[in-house]
Amino acid sequence: MALTPFFYPDKTGNSVFSIEAPRIKFGTGALAEVGWDAKALGLKNVALIVDPAVRALPLFETLTGSLDTVGIEYTVFDRIVIEPTERSMLDAAEFATEAGVDGFISLGGGSTIDTAKVANLLSTYPADLKTYVNKPVGAATPPPGPLKPHIACPTTFGTASESTGIAVFDFLELNTKTGIAHRHLRPTLGVLDPTALDSLPPLVLAANGFDVFSHAMESLTARSHRRHAVPEDPSARPLSQGSNPFSDLHCLEAIRIIGENLVRAVETPGPAVRENLMFAGMLAGLGFGNAGCHIPHGMSYAVAGLVRDYYPEGWRTNTAMAPHGIAVIVNAPAVLRMLSSVQPDLMAKAALVLSVDLEEIEPEFAGDLIADRLVEMMRDCDMPNGLMGLGFTEDDIDALTQKTMPQRRLLDNAPMILEEQHIRGLFEGAMRYW
Repeated sequence: MALTPFFYPDKTGNSVFSIEAPRIKFGTGALAEVGWDAKALGLKNVALIVDPAVRALPLFETLTGSLDTVGIEYTVFDRIVIEPTERSMLDAAEFATEAGVDGFISLGGGSTIDTAKVANLLSTYPADLKTYVNKPVGAATPPPGPLKPHIACPTTFGTASESTGIAVFDFLELNTKTGIAHRHLRPTLGVLDPTALDSLPPLVLAANGFDVFSHAMESLTARSHRRHAVPEDPSARPLSQGSNPFSDLHCLEAIRIIGENLVRAVETPGPAVRENLMFAGMLAGLGFGNAGCHIPHGMSYAVAGLVRDYYPEGWRTNTAMAPHGIAVIVNAPAVLRMLSSVQPDLMAKAALVLSVDLEEIEPEFAGDLIADRLVEMMRDCDMPNGLMGLGFTEDDIDALTQKTMPQRRLLDNAPMILEEQHIRGLFEGAMRYW
């Protein structure tokens, strides 16, 4: 295999990477087939986890109609919290336990799908939530075995939660954002119907697209799998195994599609453009589902947890919040500039698929040009102007840094060793961009 120098092994590196591709259905009309998909899985009585706003849309009738047609019973849970918390997760788990269901169907964005994942886990293998939560917040104990079948039907395209074994939530008790990561949480089937995106407001659409972009850029630039430690148990290789040739292929194409379509989709939405965006989200999901993300996502947990007075247009919330895609992308330009000299070859590849002009530019400046292009896209899509656009000031940098440092699952997947001063400098650089 012809590899870039970034993938050359070191003396203690990992020479093996694994490919775990989710089962996906993609295309207009896919949602109307869910009943038959559930029947094929042997399901008879499912928990239908749905966002309350989506429940009022024709999408819900399409899905339930397909379940009715094949005679599958369902009990609806719609107490979804946008940017879910440990309390909302436990609420859903209690519901699923009492309902005694044999499977799950989720209809909504990443918050809905992640809620279904955790409800499935805790109702199948009851335990204290911290048992499964990532370290250092929890014990990161693997689930004892496979979960019940779960068909995930996203109505957004940014999180790619239908493709991954990751569930993220706010742990209010500890005032931190954390999650659970294990391959058993990955849904049995993801059903991607681009018509589900028709109702997304422009800012929500933009936030999804920038989340996809950051998924792809972070996975592309993650620490090489050959520079991760060799697992003691090869059968337990972690989901976030670092960048690898398989993930790179998907991430580069996702970056290209987002670069060509996101601004156009926000300014003049249409079915073809939204289909492209959902496809890009799927590709990025395949990428980061195997490689993992790193610094911008690690920083985003602190941003989301500490935001005080930002009320995003288009989200169902009466409280201050930084939606996930926004909490991520406000950090990304600063990180790209830092990585410019760390991974010049990979940055040059990403710049080319973004059609960034590299003539007479040394490769180590490619990351700066990508950051410039990203900032331009953010302005065109009315994203907040860095952290100040979310209401943060330089007085918040210490708190943001301290909240980010425990996110070792993400930070340790970065292509460089990160100390506190690095994170502090990145937050300083992310304060504003124009």
